[in-house]
Amino acid sequence: MSTHEQNIQKAEQAIAERKDKVGQHPWRLQYHVMPPAGWMNDPNGFSFYKGEYHLFYQFHPFGPKWGPMHWGHVKSKDLVHWEQLPIALAPSEEYDKDGCFSGSAIEKDEKLYLIYTGNVWIDGPLDEDLKQVQAVAVSEDGIHFTKLDHNPVITETPAGDINTFHFRDPKVWKKDDTFYMVLGSKTKQNKGQVLLYRSPDLLEWEFVSIMAKGEGNFGFMWECPDLFKLNGKDVLVMSPQGVKPEGDLYHNLHQSGYVIGELDYETGQLEHGPLNLLDHGFDFYAPQTMLDDQGRRILIAWMDMWESEMPTQNHDYAGAMTIPRLVTMKNDKLYTTPVPELQNLRKNKVEYENILIEGERSLQDVSGECLELVIEIDVKDASEFGLKLRIDEEADQETVLHFDVANQLVTFDRNSSGAGPSGVRKAELEQLETLHLQIFIDHSSMEVFINGGEKVLTARIFPTQQATGISFFADKQVEIKHLSKWEL
Repeated sequence: MSTHEQNIQKAEQAIAERKDKVGQHPWRLQYHVMPPAGWMNDPNGFSFYKGEYHLFYQFHPFGPKWGPMHWGHVKSKDLVHWEQLPIALAPSEEYDKDGCFSGSAIEKDEKLYLIYTGNVWIDGPLDEDLKQVQAVAVSEDGIHFTKLDHNPVITETPAGDINTFHFRDPKVWKKDDTFYMVLGSKTKQNKGQVLLYRSPDLLEWEFVSIMAKGEGNFGFMWECPDLFKLNGKDVLVMSPQGVKPEGDLYHNLHQSGYVIGELDYETGQLEHGPLNLLDHGFDFYAPQTMLDDQGRRILIAWMDMWESEMPTQNHDYAGAMTIPRLVTMKNDKLYTTPVPELQNLRKNKVEYENILIEGERSLQDVSGECLELVIEIDVKDASEFGLKLRIDEEADQETVLHFDVANQLVTFDRNSSGAGPSGVRKAELEQLETLHLQIFIDHSSMEVFINGGEKVLTARIFPTQQATGISFFADKQVEIKHLSKWEL
């Protein structure tokens, strides 16, 4: 048995001893991907292989805090029901002994290839002095992976204005007969940037260019880059670290957003527009996309945030993924909406039409801790209105969505949401005469999709199990034109 296989076996044993206890915990999510025990962060290797969706993730199986990174692995036929698979990658070689960091997956010759960053800590400050290389593992069944003897396939950063330590998160795609890779990077003066490589075979890689570089308030490091084509345009999704707050924007520790432009494959330059956020909530990072067999661009992200308090760590697990989201483009903006397959989870429908709200009011059977709500609201004469979710009056808990009509602003308030971090996030809307809301609640998470994915707000919340109440409020009359609620 190889060292890699032995290390996977040790990690699997560590999980097996704890997963049953962790699985019973009340904050555990029901229809989101979570680790069986231990720590989860970035989604990796999101791909479609032999008729199934594969999702890998950064995983520390030995404890609920970040540690030497492995790749956890789940697969699904429908993006809804996920099967836990054996760990795909574990640190085992000189080039990845301190962690198999983030990366991507691609099919070649009917095999599934994982391309990832091998990490080694060297003497010096923990988050500064590291040796990062790019490595490849391959599988014939999509489950058991072998690291290539050829590794690492990229051993050094290129010459030029490129930080030699921070060089990670390869995302690979194929165009014509050539494979391309983007890598997260920064300049020697700590400006975020993305590097472009190409290869004929996934093994021999040639540096093409610094593809894009931050100017102004664009962060000190661009993590988890992902380049794809949509509506004939090139979209670069990335997670810039160190963007400073501007008004209501950029209040998380790190951001996740995108730019739209055009990549010149000859020069390797991406001409692009401004940064737009993909999610205006609290807990959304390191999004990765994939193209499925129906030609859909689907996105999933880590549904937590670095350096946030995570109350589940006291119960031996931490981290979750968002629901999978369909990515579309309108007027040079990305819209993200829940994949329609999630409708297969719906049961016990409750429906209302033409309900007038003035003051505060709740509706019979519209409550719960694991549900989907679809609501259409005619704002009428109200200047402010909203919803209170996950209410526990005895514990004085609620999570509030507040709409300010004059300023066309939504505020997501979790200052009374229960355990864990508090705070407020705000986002501007294009119009607030009518409002379409789609809200997913799952024990300790909430995802709010506004006006068909124009704005999305995601948060982890940690209320009591009794926090199941929902109410509506308005200063003047609003009309709920239609409301559907399902248990999920």
